[in-house]
Amino acid sequence: MDNITHTLTGLMLSRAGLNRLTPHATAVVLLAANAADIDVVAAFDGPVRYLQYHRGITHSLFAIPLLALLAVAVVRLAARKPLPWWRAWLAAAIGAASNPLLDWTNVYGVKLLSPFSERWFRADIFHIVDVWIWAAFVLALAAPAISKLVSVEIGARPATGRGAAIVALCFLALYAGARYLLHERAVAMLDARMYQNEAPRRVAALPTPVNPFRWVGLVEGSGFYQVNDGVNVLAEFDPAAGRVFYKPEPGPALEAARQTEAFRVFLAFSQYPLWRVTPVAEPENGKLVQAVDLRFGAPPEERFAATALLDGELRVLRASFAFGARPRPTASGR
Repeated sequence: MDNITHTLTGLMLSRAGLNRLTPHATAVVLLAANAADIDVVAAFDGPVRYLQYHRGITHSLFAIPLLALLAVAVVRLAARKPLPWWRAWLAAAIGAASNPLLDWTNVYGVKLLSPFSERWFRADIFHIVDVWIWAAFVLALAAPAISKLVSVEIGARPATGRGAAIVALCFLALYAGARYLLHERAVAMLDARMYQNEAPRRVAALPTPVNPFRWVGLVEGSGFYQVNDGVNVLAEFDPAAGRVFYKPEPGPALEAARQTEAFRVFLAFSQYPLWRVTPVAEPENGKLVQAVDLRFGAPPEERFAATALLDGELRVLRASFAFGARPRPTASGR
């Protein structure tokens, strides 16, 4: 999830009761709730290195105790006052655990067992930015201020925000459960159809940012992918309405691209890679090889793309990876 969601989750956890465990609990929990994203420092070495390490070991179950300890230590040094270490660590551990738990719910996924396993875990139930979670948390955040205004008028004691935070966290849990059921329904709808006169090998239902009833359907067949942008679990599903992308035949151009670091890192991450090989004017008889992860957009709006430029003898002149629009290498590599 985005860091706004992580931060608001940490704030709700603190208000719901963790702030009773230790002084400076809110700072401890907020820091811990975002600590796993320290892997962003890998971006300074470029997008390939960031893709390699993002949501890896810092998002694993084994990192939670250490990240919690780090958060407590930072707050202790900043506050220059003693903290009850065990209670502060417990609050931080709960905050730190919220980060990989939330990240597991979306399409990108997490390596929960890193460094002992490179397996990706993902639930595909939340978009990386979910406006309904934002709305619930912002309302809970504003509740004490609203209560204060009301209490001034009627002379009542203003609320602390604890009740609103508990309600917001309960909403998050119930909302996740509802989206899980809707996701399973969307997957069942996709899996029950025929595509290109064959049963699907794999299907995925990917969340959209606003409508919880609408999903993006991703189907893999023996020689193709099909993307259905509007799978509505409340309506009839037309399996012929999607866009079909055919897989290229394996060949030396694809193998040459596979040997580059950009493609090795990308293929270790990608769950639904679509390959394309396109002739280019320069260099002479050259080829542009690209692999995109269809979870993050299909051509012509693809994201998460690895690209290699090959010369006429299938030597790689340049290979790169980009999270946004696909890169366009040149023959000179500049």
